[in-house]
Amino acid sequence: MCGIAGFLAPGVGDASPMEALVTRMADAVRHRGPDAGGTWVDAAAGIALGHRRLSILDLSDAGAQPMRSKCGRYVVTYNGEIYNAPSLRRELAAAGAHFSGHADTEVLVEALSAWGFERALARLNGMFAFAAWDCAERRLRLARDRFGEKPLYYGWVEGAFLFASELKALRAWPGFAPPLDRAAICLLLRHGYVPEPWCVFEGLRKLAPGTWIEVSAADAGCLPTARHYYALTATIAQARSAPAPVTPEAAVDMLAETLSEAVGARMAADVPLGAFLSGGIDSSLIVALMQAHSETPVRTFSIGFADRNYDEAPYARAVAAQLGTHHTELYAAPDDALALVDALPRLYDEPFADSSQLPTCLLARLARGEVTVAMSGDGGDELFAGYTRYSIALSLWQRAQRTPRALRRLGARALREVSPAAWDRLFALAAPLLPARLAQPRAGEKLHKLARLLEIEQPLAMYLGLISQWQDPARLVPGACEPSGVLGLAAGMPAGLAFVEQMMYLDTLHYLPGDLLTKVDRATMAVGLEARVPFLDPAVVALAWDMPLSCKLRGGDGKWVLRELLARHVPRALFERPKMGFGVPVGDWLRGPLRDWAEALLAPARLADADLLDPAPIRDAWRTHLAGSENLSYPLWTVLMLQAWREAWARGGP
Repeated sequence: MCGIAGFLAPGVGDASPMEALVTRMADAVRHRGPDAGGTWVDAAAGIALGHRRLSILDLSDAGAQPMRSKCGRYVVTYNGEIYNAPSLRRELAAAGAHFSGHADTEVLVEALSAWGFERALARLNGMFAFAAWDCAERRLRLARDRFGEKPLYYGWVEGAFLFASELKALRAWPGFAPPLDRAAICLLLRHGYVPEPWCVFEGLRKLAPGTWIEVSAADAGCLPTARHYYALTATIAQARSAPAPVTPEAAVDMLAETLSEAVGARMAADVPLGAFLSGGIDSSLIVALMQAHSETPVRTFSIGFADRNYDEAPYARAVAAQLGTHHTELYAAPDDALALVDALPRLYDEPFADSSQLPTCLLARLARGEVTVAMSGDGGDELFAGYTRYSIALSLWQRAQRTPRALRRLGARALREVSPAAWDRLFALAAPLLPARLAQPRAGEKLHKLARLLEIEQPLAMYLGLISQWQDPARLVPGACEPSGVLGLAAGMPAGLAFVEQMMYLDTLHYLPGDLLTKVDRATMAVGLEARVPFLDPAVVALAWDMPLSCKLRGGDGKWVLRELLARHVPRALFERPKMGFGVPVGDWLRGPLRDWAEALLAPARLADADLLDPAPIRDAWRTHLAGSENLSYPLWTVLMLQAWREAWARGGP
């Protein structure tokens, strides 16, 4: 895993200053590749490629980058892992290709040489973001993996086309000072992240998953149009065109084989390897399959908190004991997480406001003490209907259609009359009498969200309400117009998807790359740790969409097929419990140890600085949260992360 950077700027000058400039850009992402660095420059063409290396496969100089093909036509700087590199290597070798080492970078560059850019790209199974310079055509092409595991920013600045793994590398370009994109700020305030293809800066973009672009000197100033080499719609269409007539039991068998192969392929490494283990279904299943592939105990890592509402460590410990892993856990004090707050703008590079970024950073640091590669269970919820919001939204929508609007509004008002804290106390008292699925942590917060949803009239509007931090973010950004965002993606959905499948589809294209994969990438790469995600193997994704919804959602519970498979490895009692999530008590911290920090950032004068935000609705939300009448920590956290990032950037960071 690595960091990449570069530019296309005809007329910049001699090779020496170009090399110095691209070195500065690459060094800005040194944390992504602390083991080595390299550059390649063609001054006549105005192209410079930079690379920072985290050595995972082939630790020798044969894996150094940027790397040029044997024929001399292609030069690549590449960030990622190609899991089917061994089979591609055999095919290329049989056709006459010669290899100096066993790095997957060499497979990539020789595949480009043998098959051309588009054919080679379509055959890659992996996570990656790379730039390939075509010396013959003098064209630069950028590509990103199918689901967005690895990041790639790009855009024109002062006549130069820049690209990099992170924005901080672009800042090394002389005179880099683009204005903030107010439309992107609206998306940030709604979702807690800036989704692809938008970027927080005007004129810059993030390459969307499953796409590639090309530019040449003749394209100066024009952002290239992204072209798809992979589309989830095609995977779904193929699955629906000839659905497999399998029994539920056969579906479990098929998943066992396909997911096990994906896990095995991702265990290839010349450095120590382990896994994140929360004790939930997804991570437990990945670890179980890893252990089945390994002759020695797999190294697993978990984070615990003293607050029982957020502590998953006992579940992880029990699963680790059952599977026989070499388990390491850290019980983090609130001060451990709070100490990270000031570092978040630097770590996340672009404003990012999923508060589970805090435990994720702690977990990455813990794992990096023993391993260089860690498996993650991300993707299981999106593919197998794991989020509680799926069953909640479905149930609410079905009931809403049978309930008069006036009655729904009355119910919503009644739910809001009781504060979240009071609801929590009531649920705690009633816990011994409630079925397990209703014994939800943070019940009051969820009931207040439910109150908002009861008044919604369209199913996708209900979904948008569920995933939104601020319900009307444009009200906070005067003069801004919010892009269509996630509902714009809905226009391209395949026909015939059930409501739950529509939500899964949108989460896979929007929430997964924009939030989850971004969160894990930045947290792990900040400490030089590579994270791998077996659920996002193309074969696993295709199989998941080939299965009927009944294999995923049953009786209001998601991930049926994953549960059945996991039950073959560990007792059900270890994982059959309400979904907890991976978070920290930010709401309480904002009223306690983080109050002064937040109050300073939310001061009216600082909110009004740069004429970006309207202080009034934000101050109203802050007062409401402090009073304890409603938990508004999520929307407030988006503003706080924006403010902290903006001020850090102004000071010369992140």
